[in-house]
Amino acid sequence: MEDIPILSASPPETVNDTPKLQLPKTCNPPSETNPAKQAVWVIFGATGHMGQSIVRAALEHGDRVAAVGWRHQNSQGHMEHWQSENSIGLLCDVRVRDTVDSVYNSTMERFGRIDIVANCTGYGVIGACEDQDEYELRNQFETNFFGVLHIIQLALPIFRSQNQGRFLIFSSTSGALGVPGLGPYCATKYAVEGLIESMLYEVDAYNIKATLVEPGHMRRDEPNTIDTESVKDGMRVKCYGHFLMLPYSEPYSGDNAPASHAKRIVQWLNDRQPTSVVKSAELIWQLGHCSFPPLRLLLGTYAVESIRDRLRSTIEEIEDWKHLSFPTDAEEEEQPIKDEGE
Repeated sequence: MEDIPILSASPPETVNDTPKLQLPKTCNPPSETNPAKQAVWVIFGATGHMGQSIVRAALEHGDRVAAVGWRHQNSQGHMEHWQSENSIGLLCDVRVRDTVDSVYNSTMERFGRIDIVANCTGYGVIGACEDQDEYELRNQFETNFFGVLHIIQLALPIFRSQNQGRFLIFSSTSGALGVPGLGPYCATKYAVEGLIESMLYEVDAYNIKATLVEPGHMRRDEPNTIDTESVKDGMRVKCYGHFLMLPYSEPYSGDNAPASHAKRIVQWLNDRQPTSVVKSAELIWQLGHCSFPPLRLLLGTYAVESIRDRLRSTIEEIEDWKHLSFPTDAEEEEQPIKDEGE
């Protein structure tokens, strides 16, 4: 995919100011000759920087949206600005199955159908694997994996009854490669990728499609997004986006320690991430309307280069060791040739 247009370092902008970006023609994206039909979106994580941009993109293109915020960090009052003729603001905790079900019921009551479900929720802890306690490990899996499972399982009966539906599930480059300092978070994303790949075989007959969106470092150029803090064992710890940064224990706290890699990256980038979240949202809107969506959509040169290098390394390793599983030509020549009568 041509991702250079996404990498502008321009100031924050709105979708209307964004140069026209286009998914490859092979996926038949919306265009002047292929106008998009009005769709109903349910966008989980609508209060995050990626979710906000997708909600705005969908509404500015004339779609209808159920914008879903995280109940733990928002009140219903925070969602009032999404209340309009074409949108509703809702709350849920994706870890709690009943709250996800309530979102779908409210959306069906309001709009009568659901065409696209986008999940932008996520929770990660930056810290060495050894330093993360059981609560942090389970909370990441409850949010990133079981939350996705709840979203998918409860939407599938609706999509099957309509004989069509689309999932846009935000994974990460961390779902394709291991990142020091983000081990458990990577594990949740690996699990989600396996879930989606397996599910697609099961639901293809019902015209249900899904794409794993794998962004690199996303610049928060959506207005009104700020870093926050949380409390851990009585200490205030910094949050970067949806990542909670923990103090490192002595064995992993050195300036050059591999476990500190994720910490160094987010602190160095901060608000200088190369890929625009606002411009990426335009491509996500097109992805929701294209006829032949890809299994994966990578966003940004960081994602493309890092995942491509990881896959190249994997292929090279397979080639280096394949002789243990397949006989070489020399080994085949050494096998005695038996007569037909033997």
